[in-house]
Amino acid sequence: MNNAIPATMRAARLREIDGAVRLVVDEVDVPTPGPGEVLIRVRACGLNQVDLLTRDGKTPADVPLPHISGTEVAGDVAAVGEGVRKWRGGERVVVDPVLSCGECAFCRVGRDNMCLRGRIYGVQTHGGYAEYAIAPAAQLLPVPDHMDHSTAAAVAVTGPTAWHMLRRRADVRVGEDVLVIAAGAGIGVLAVQIARLAGARVIATAGSPDKMSRAVDLGADHVVNHRDPEWADQVRTWTGGRGVDLVFEHVGAATWEGSLHAMARGGRLVTSGGHSGFTVSLDLWHLFVKEHTVIGSFAGSRQDLVDVLGLVAHGEIKPVVQDTVGLDGIEGAQRLLEDRGVFGKLLLDPTRQIGGSRR
Repeated sequence: MNNAIPATMRAARLREIDGAVRLVVDEVDVPTPGPGEVLIRVRACGLNQVDLLTRDGKTPADVPLPHISGTEVAGDVAAVGEGVRKWRGGERVVVDPVLSCGECAFCRVGRDNMCLRGRIYGVQTHGGYAEYAIAPAAQLLPVPDHMDHSTAAAVAVTGPTAWHMLRRRADVRVGEDVLVIAAGAGIGVLAVQIARLAGARVIATAGSPDKMSRAVDLGADHVVNHRDPEWADQVRTWTGGRGVDLVFEHVGAATWEGSLHAMARGGRLVTSGGHSGFTVSLDLWHLFVKEHTVIGSFAGSRQDLVDVLGLVAHGEIKPVVQDTVGLDGIEGAQRLLEDRGVFGKLLLDPTRQIGGSRR
């Protein structure tokens, strides 16, 4: 294997072409790590809904173009910048995508996902849709022994997000009924397993018969198609009319009303996303009369990522990877993600060329 760092690399970049933002594979210079930074040879990068939001200009702040997306990155250390002592060439690493300052009040108590100066890797910085990527040395974790790059990348965002939602924020408990919305999503696949691991009974929704069947294989006790207008009533039927104790919600407007209807009195709903729409309604009468709790949850902390990597390394939970594409297939893969055609994760291997060979 040739470990020499080339002068140029291939990268899928968002560029404005004829007034529209397009994802284009370009030949660009390999970046040089600055002080405190590491150059990573990317071996795997997960596709994420935030990549689509970035492409469509729906992030809270504009992302300057051209831009390299990709928040879920695992690879090998290729070079280190000035002052980096911890990492050496060839070491296998995964990027903690929540870039935190380490100094604010939240960071000091381990809530770095709430950092006052926080940024998201691959959104406010360039990410892993490239053969090489720069990351702060402080954001790297070792890929556990006997874990491949693909597995590490597949849980880098979805794993700590799902763990943070269920364990830290919603405090899932043994014997509870937990409803996992969109169990076929990368985050939903892990949520089903985490809820089961906690001793809960899992009811899930999915958008097709195939995804419903696969959710059962993951450990869901009951699955309903959330395209059925009466799906929330079916959830209540499975709970004897009571409703579920906890709803794991990450879809937003399309499932919000049903998620609220499926809750038991005293139930909790934890939410971390809204790619189908961020503006939803809430009937305050039902909120206080039924003593419902709505909980916001953002990403995951460094400890959440460490915990998830440990669980995966010990076989307690595992991601599902539907397919891995090369850079030339990234645009089609994003379309598949957008069209809800994915169960689990799609990954990018930037070393893969057309025909499956590796660069």
